[in-house]
Amino acid sequence: MSVLAFLTLASCGDRMTTDILPGGIPARTNLHQASGLPPASVRTVARRDFGWRVIYHPSTAPPNAESQAAVALCGLERRAPLRIVQQPRIDPFADPGARIFDIHCA
Repeated sequence: MSVLAFLTLASCGDRMTTDILPGGIPARTNLHQASGLPPASVRTVARRDFGWRVIYHPSTAPPNAESQAAVALCGLERRAPLRIVQQPRIDPFADPGARIFDIHCA
């Protein structure tokens, strides 16, 4: 029984993935950190077909947070930011005060 437990735990080791996100970004990249936004303000950073979607709290972010995040995230793909598009909140009660914006890279 202890051998089975050992093999089960060993298979869950801390191995790095070799998966690649669209744009050539390693899946192991810490996207919250890569966004350049303060950790307390970032809720979600996701790679989408059009570029990036970021959900953050502007009250805990610098004044030009969206531009900084666009430069940082598009920079991961070695591309320049093309535009930033504000998205409406579908459920304003889900995370009060949070904003959603999409980043389109050139």
